[in-house]
Amino acid sequence: MASTNGRARRREYWHVPARATRVLLATPDAHLLAEVARTARALDLPVSAAQDLVDEDGGRGIERLFRRLARDLTTAEAESVRVATDPPEERSALTARLLTAPPLAVELARRGVTADIGLLAEAELWSVYQPIVALPDRSVVAYEALLRGLVDGREVGGGDLFFVAESAGWLPRLDRIGRESAIAGAASWLGGADLFLNSDPASVHRPEVDLASTEQARCDAGIDPARLVVEVGEVSAVTDRGHLLSVLEHHRARGWRVALDDVAAGWSSRALLAAVRPDVVKLGKALVQALPDAGARTMVRSVVELSHGLGALVVAEGVESERVAEEVTALGADLGQGWLFGRPVSPPPEDEPCSARTAVLHGR
Repeated sequence: MASTNGRARRREYWHVPARATRVLLATPDAHLLAEVARTARALDLPVSAAQDLVDEDGGRGIERLFRRLARDLTTAEAESVRVATDPPEERSALTARLLTAPPLAVELARRGVTADIGLLAEAELWSVYQPIVALPDRSVVAYEALLRGLVDGREVGGGDLFFVAESAGWLPRLDRIGRESAIAGAASWLGGADLFLNSDPASVHRPEVDLASTEQARCDAGIDPARLVVEVGEVSAVTDRGHLLSVLEHHRARGWRVALDDVAAGWSSRALLAAVRPDVVKLGKALVQALPDAGARTMVRSVVELSHGLGALVVAEGVESERVAEEVTALGADLGQGWLFGRPVSPPPEDEPCSARTAVLHGR
């Protein structure tokens, strides 16, 4: 890791597959496998139906096959086919290899066929921080960390980075990097403020193992565990409720707090709030920026009342004008985040202390 102008950067190395000369394709869908074999034969590739192998000298034909399959197969079909490139000849080793082989969709993404894999393969990664303020007096009480990348001199946002990572099956790794980068980058200047960091529950398979390095990073940074607030997006939170609650239980067992991000006011949000019982609720940017629309006002008031009833603080995201700041304050939001209060920026150099006035953030 290197530090330049206060920005802690890290370059990660991602295993991008080399050109393959043989490929084993396996799927329980016999019809789909037959279609894949027909596509390979149409490209003049020799196909061994007995072992479900496609052979090609030099690998150029395999690359053409991957490009054709990326175009012809649906996402669901690409997810249902397993791929082992240059598989071993011995049958037991071949079977073992197939058990850990990625889906075709992941293999295509890693080869840059369906995603710009260079975004990750060549990126330097670091965190930027956006202030969160107490609405009554505008004091900075927290910062949200957001991951950034630098590719060929161009800054790339976290959304693009995570899109590529998810496509290539690297979401757990990038999610971990994002958590640890956020903590390491804030260690020297955070002071008494809280640190919000984003995490997708789907990236945490075994919490006691997958979160261990994040906890170690927190210990190394000397940040009080109660100052760590893990944000979970509402969309990802509703995917697997049981797994979500298990992951959040591990967060809380470590002394971290939980924020539910991008909350609207539908029935799914109300049910999710009751199930998760977050420490912090973040109103979605679209909802906040719809103010002073009467419907948006009613929705914001509803979420604020429910959140306060659960003992949670409410953050209004996307506050970009004094008018919106006054609206969300009047509707009962506790905290604000948005360009009005500050844009995401790199941390100050280590020898330059943070000058923002901070206040302790507690639940209601």
